[in-house]
Amino acid sequence: MSLLNPLFGTSFLFAFFLGLLSALHCVAMCGAIIGTLTLSLPKEVRENKRRLIPFIFAYNLGRITSYTTMGLIMGLLVRFLGAISHDMVVLIGISGHSVLQGISSLIILGTGLYIAGWFPRFAKVDRLGVPLWRKLEPLGRRLIPVRSLKQAFIFGTIWGWLPCGLVYNAVAVAATTGSGSRSALTMLAFGMGTLPTVMSIGVFTLWMTYLARLKHLRHVAGLLIVAMAVINLLAIPPS
Repeated sequence: MSLLNPLFGTSFLFAFFLGLLSALHCVAMCGAIIGTLTLSLPKEVRENKRRLIPFIFAYNLGRITSYTTMGLIMGLLVRFLGAISHDMVVLIGISGHSVLQGISSLIILGTGLYIAGWFPRFAKVDRLGVPLWRKLEPLGRRLIPVRSLKQAFIFGTIWGWLPCGLVYNAVAVAATTGSGSRSALTMLAFGMGTLPTVMSIGVFTLWMTYLARLKHLRHVAGLLIVAMAVINLLAIPPS
Protein backbone atom coordinates (compact mmCIF):
# COMPACT_ATOMS: atom_id res chain seq x y z
CA MET A 1 0.00 0.00 0.00
CA SER A 2 1.62 3.24 -1.14
CA LEU A 3 0.94 6.50 0.67
CA LEU A 4 1.63 8.70 -2.32
CA ASN A 5 1.17 8.68 -6.07
CA PRO A 6 4.05 7.53 -8.30
CA LEU A 7 5.55 11.04 -8.34
CA PHE A 8 7.03 10.42 -4.92
CA GLY A 9 6.92 6.63 -4.78
CA THR A 10 6.45 5.22 -1.28
CA SER A 11 5.67 6.61 2.13
CA PHE A 12 9.30 6.00 3.10
CA LEU A 13 10.56 8.60 0.64
CA PHE A 14 7.76 10.96 1.69
CA ALA A 15 8.70 10.61 5.36
CA PHE A 16 12.39 11.13 4.61
CA PHE A 17 11.74 14.43 2.83
CA LEU A 18 9.35 15.47 5.59
CA GLY A 19 12.17 14.98 8.10
CA LEU A 20 14.62 16.79 5.85
CA LEU A 21 12.33 19.79 5.37
CA SER A 22 11.63 19.93 9.10
CA ALA A 23 15.29 20.80 9.65
CA LEU A 24 14.70 24.41 10.72
CA HIS A 25 12.29 23.30 13.43
CA CYS A 26 14.85 20.72 14.59
CA VAL A 27 17.44 23.45 15.10
CA ALA A 28 15.11 25.35 17.42
CA MET A 29 13.72 22.27 19.18
CA CYS A 30 16.84 20.13 19.57
CA GLY A 31 19.59 22.76 19.57
CA ALA A 32 19.40 23.39 23.31
CA ILE A 33 19.37 19.65 24.07
CA ILE A 34 22.38 18.95 21.87
CA GLY A 35 24.16 21.92 23.42
CA THR A 36 23.50 20.65 26.95
CA LEU A 37 24.67 17.16 26.11
CA THR A 38 27.79 18.39 24.34
CA LEU A 39 28.74 20.66 27.23
CA SER A 40 28.38 17.72 29.61
CA LEU A 41 31.19 15.88 27.81
CA PRO A 42 34.80 16.19 28.99
CA LYS A 43 36.67 19.18 27.56
CA GLU A 44 39.09 16.98 25.62
CA VAL A 45 36.12 15.37 23.80
CA ARG A 46 34.32 18.65 23.08
CA GLU A 47 37.40 20.20 21.54
CA ASN A 48 38.20 17.23 19.31
CA LYS A 49 35.69 16.79 16.46
CA ARG A 50 36.78 13.22 15.79
CA ARG A 51 35.95 12.25 19.36
CA LEU A 52 32.83 14.44 19.57
CA ILE A 53 31.05 13.15 16.44
CA PRO A 54 30.63 9.52 17.70
CA PHE A 55 28.83 10.85 20.79
CA ILE A 56 26.53 13.04 18.71
CA PHE A 57 25.83 10.08 16.42
CA ALA A 58 25.04 7.86 19.43
CA TYR A 59 22.53 10.45 20.68
CA ASN A 60 20.85 10.49 17.31
CA LEU A 61 20.90 6.73 16.87
CA GLY A 62 18.99 6.42 20.13
CA ARG A 63 16.54 9.11 19.06
CA ILE A 64 15.84 7.42 15.71
CA THR A 65 15.45 4.07 17.48
CA SER A 66 12.64 5.59 19.54
CA TYR A 67 11.00 7.01 16.40
CA THR A 68 11.11 3.55 14.81
CA THR A 69 9.56 2.05 17.94
CA MET A 70 6.75 4.64 17.79
CA GLY A 71 6.09 3.62 14.20
CA LEU A 72 5.95 -0.05 15.09
CA ILE A 73 3.51 0.58 17.94
CA MET A 74 1.27 2.77 15.76
CA GLY A 75 1.33 0.29 12.87
CA LEU A 76 0.35 -2.62 15.12
CA LEU A 77 -2.40 -0.53 16.72
CA VAL A 78 -3.89 0.42 13.35
CA ARG A 79 -3.64 -3.20 12.25
CA PHE A 80 -5.47 -4.27 15.40
CA LEU A 81 -8.22 -1.76 14.69
CA GLY A 82 -8.63 -3.05 11.14
CA ALA A 83 -12.09 -4.39 11.91
CA ILE A 84 -13.29 -0.84 12.65
CA SER A 85 -11.91 0.27 9.30
CA HIS A 86 -13.85 -2.50 7.59
CA ASP A 87 -17.09 -1.47 9.29
CA MET A 88 -16.50 2.12 8.15
CA VAL A 89 -16.24 0.99 4.55
CA VAL A 90 -19.49 -0.92 4.84
CA LEU A 91 -21.39 1.91 6.51
CA ILE A 92 -20.22 5.03 4.69
CA GLY A 93 -18.17 3.76 1.78
CA ILE A 94 -14.89 5.32 2.95
CA SER A 95 -11.89 3.18 3.81
CA GLY A 96 -10.08 3.64 7.09
CA HIS A 97 -6.87 4.15 5.13
CA SER A 98 -8.40 7.08 3.24
CA VAL A 99 -9.53 8.66 6.50
CA LEU A 100 -6.06 8.28 8.02
CA GLN A 101 -4.45 9.67 4.89
CA GLY A 102 -6.78 12.67 4.96
CA ILE A 103 -6.03 13.35 8.62
CA SER A 104 -2.28 13.01 8.09
CA SER A 105 -2.50 15.43 5.14
CA LEU A 106 -4.18 18.05 7.32
CA ILE A 107 -1.53 17.61 10.00
CA ILE A 108 1.21 17.97 7.39
CA LEU A 109 -0.48 21.11 6.10
CA GLY A 110 -0.48 22.58 9.61
CA THR A 111 3.20 21.67 9.96
CA GLY A 112 4.14 23.47 6.78
CA LEU A 113 2.27 26.61 7.80
CA TYR A 114 3.85 26.44 11.26
CA ILE A 115 7.41 26.13 9.95
CA ALA A 116 6.77 29.04 7.59
CA GLY A 117 5.66 31.09 10.61
CA TRP A 118 2.04 31.48 9.51
CA PHE A 119 0.35 29.13 12.00
CA PRO A 120 2.03 29.44 15.43
CA ARG A 121 -0.89 27.78 17.22
CA PHE A 122 0.14 24.47 15.69
CA ALA A 123 2.80 24.34 18.43
CA LYS A 124 0.02 23.31 20.82
CA VAL A 125 0.20 19.83 19.27
CA ASP A 126 3.43 19.37 21.23
CA ARG A 127 1.37 19.16 24.42
CA LEU A 128 0.02 15.74 23.45
CA GLY A 129 3.17 14.02 24.69
CA VAL A 130 3.73 16.08 27.83
CA PRO A 131 2.27 13.52 30.31
CA LEU A 132 4.63 10.77 29.08
CA TRP A 133 7.59 13.15 28.90
CA ARG A 134 7.12 14.16 32.54
CA LYS A 135 7.83 10.55 33.48
CA LEU A 136 10.76 10.06 31.11
CA GLU A 137 12.55 13.39 31.57
CA PRO A 138 13.86 12.59 35.10
CA LEU A 139 15.43 9.39 33.71
CA GLY A 140 17.28 11.47 31.14
CA ARG A 141 18.62 13.81 33.80
CA ARG A 142 20.26 10.89 35.60
CA LEU A 143 22.37 10.19 32.52
CA ILE A 144 23.97 13.66 32.57
CA PRO A 145 26.91 14.17 32.45
CA VAL A 146 27.39 11.70 29.60
CA ARG A 147 30.62 9.73 29.83
CA SER A 148 30.24 6.83 27.39
CA LEU A 149 28.75 6.08 23.96
CA LYS A 150 26.35 3.58 25.56
CA GLN A 151 25.14 6.26 27.94
CA ALA A 152 24.73 8.67 25.01
CA PHE A 153 22.65 6.12 23.10
CA ILE A 154 20.35 5.49 26.08
CA PHE A 155 19.89 9.22 26.56
CA GLY A 156 19.03 9.47 22.87
CA THR A 157 16.27 6.88 23.22
CA ILE A 158 14.71 9.01 25.96
CA TRP A 159 15.21 12.20 23.97
CA GLY A 160 13.28 10.61 21.10
CA TRP A 161 10.08 10.84 23.16
CA LEU A 162 10.41 14.60 23.66
CA PRO A 163 7.01 16.19 22.82
CA CYS A 164 7.22 17.34 19.21
CA GLY A 165 4.41 18.07 16.76
CA LEU A 166 6.60 17.14 13.79
CA VAL A 167 7.24 13.68 15.19
CA TYR A 168 3.50 13.20 15.77
CA ASN A 169 3.03 14.36 12.19
CA ALA A 170 5.35 11.61 10.96
CA VAL A 171 3.57 9.05 13.15
CA ALA A 172 0.28 10.05 11.48
CA VAL A 173 1.87 9.40 8.09
CA ALA A 174 3.27 6.07 9.31
CA ALA A 175 -0.19 5.03 10.49
CA THR A 176 -1.44 5.01 6.90
CA THR A 177 1.03 2.36 5.73
CA GLY A 178 -1.06 -0.59 6.86
CA SER A 179 1.38 -2.71 8.88
CA GLY A 180 3.72 -2.61 11.84
CA SER A 181 6.86 -3.17 9.79
CA ARG A 182 6.01 -0.54 7.16
CA SER A 183 5.04 1.95 9.83
CA ALA A 184 8.34 1.34 11.66
CA LEU A 185 10.32 1.77 8.44
CA THR A 186 8.46 4.99 7.67
CA MET A 187 9.47 6.44 11.02
CA LEU A 188 13.01 5.23 10.43
CA ALA A 189 13.01 7.16 7.14
CA PHE A 190 11.71 10.26 8.92
CA GLY A 191 14.48 9.98 11.50
CA MET A 192 17.11 9.60 8.79
CA GLY A 193 15.74 12.75 7.16
CA THR A 194 16.32 14.72 10.36
CA LEU A 195 19.78 13.23 10.94
CA PRO A 196 21.90 15.59 8.78
CA THR A 197 20.54 18.69 10.51
CA VAL A 198 20.63 17.42 14.08
CA MET A 199 24.14 16.02 13.58
CA SER A 200 25.22 19.37 12.19
CA ILE A 201 23.80 21.20 15.20
CA GLY A 202 26.22 19.36 17.46
CA VAL A 203 29.24 20.21 15.29
CA PHE A 204 28.32 23.57 13.71
CA THR A 205 25.99 25.08 16.30
CA LEU A 206 26.37 28.78 15.46
CA TRP A 207 26.09 28.28 11.70
CA MET A 208 22.94 26.11 11.96
CA THR A 209 21.34 28.59 14.37
CA TYR A 210 21.97 31.37 11.86
CA LEU A 211 20.25 29.39 9.09
CA ALA A 212 17.24 28.71 11.31
CA ARG A 213 16.70 32.45 11.72
CA LEU A 214 16.45 33.13 7.99
CA LYS A 215 12.74 33.84 7.36
CA HIS A 216 12.92 33.25 3.63
CA LEU A 217 14.44 29.81 4.17
CA ARG A 218 11.67 28.95 6.63
CA HIS A 219 9.06 30.13 4.13
CA VAL A 220 10.48 27.93 1.37
CA ALA A 221 10.65 24.86 3.63
CA GLY A 222 7.11 25.49 4.89
CA LEU A 223 5.69 25.89 1.38
CA LEU A 224 7.35 22.67 0.23
CA ILE A 225 5.72 20.80 3.10
CA VAL A 226 2.36 22.39 2.25
CA ALA A 227 2.82 21.17 -1.33
CA MET A 228 3.47 17.66 0.00
CA ALA A 229 0.24 17.84 2.01
CA VAL A 230 -1.76 18.86 -1.07
CA ILE A 231 -0.25 16.04 -3.16
CA ASN A 232 -1.04 13.62 -0.33
CA LEU A 233 -4.68 14.77 -0.33
CA LEU A 234 -4.93 14.41 -4.11
CA ALA A 235 -3.51 10.90 -3.86
CA ILE A 236 -6.48 9.69 -1.74
CA PRO A 237 -8.38 7.19 -3.90
CA PRO A 238 -12.03 8.03 -4.63
CA SER A 239 -14.59 6.13 -2.56
